[in-house]
Amino acid sequence: MDPIERLRARERELQAQLARLDADDAALRVDRSDATADDEHDPEGSTLSGEWQRVDALRASTRDELAQVATALSRVDAGTYGVCERCGRPIPEARLEVRPQATMCVACASLG
Repeated sequence: MDPIERLRARERELQAQLARLDADDAALRVDRSDATADDEHDPEGSTLSGEWQRVDALRASTRDELAQVATALSRVDAGTYGVCERCGRPIPEARLEVRPQATMCVACASLG
């Protein structure tokens, strides 16, 4: 699979993951609204608050990666995909295979 196909596949995966996390978030909000739920004192598992924070962090991370993939797909459309945005040299194919949303070559990315 070439990097562009990987980007499109990853975009679909991330959209599905975000939909699942949104559903989890909605369910947790319903559970948290239940005034009788005493999750803070449940020795058997994580608290609703802790679970909500975990889901919220995963949602933020997923949205961030989805934005990176969207940027990479925009670069495909603009004809600049695979070109380092810092130095203008080609990004090695091996890097794009591992990280298809990469916008910089390894040398420039290591500069920070």
